[in-house]
Amino acid sequence: MTVVKSLLLFALAALAEIGGAWLVWQGVREHKGWIWIGAGVVALGLYGFVATLQADANFGRILAAYGGVFVAGSLAWGMVADGFKPDRYDITGAMICLVGVAVIMYAPRSA
Repeated sequence: MTVVKSLLLFALAALAEIGGAWLVWQGVREHKGWIWIGAGVVALGLYGFVATLQADANFGRILAAYGGVFVAGSLAWGMVADGFKPDRYDITGAMICLVGVAVIMYAPRSA
C-alpha cells in the first residue's frame, strides 16, 4: 500500500470518527435529538471499518498512529465546525502527534 493511500484512509477514518463523535455531541449536548445521535453512531461504526483497510496488520500500530491523526483532526474540525481557535500549544502538540504518526507508520522496518 502506498503512503498516499494510507494517508487517505487515515483522513477518511478521521472524518468518520470525528464527525461521528461531533454528531453525537450535537445530539446530546446541543439537544438536536436522536437522529443526530444515530447518524453519529453509524459514522463511528464506519470509522471502525475504514481502519481495517490499512495494509499493516497490527491493530495496535494502526490505532496508535490514528490517535495522532485524531488529535490534529479534532482541532481542525473544531476550527471549521465550532469556531475553535487553537493556540500555539494546541498546534505544537498536534504537530508532535503527526510526527509520531509518521514514525509509527512509515519508518523503515526490517521484515
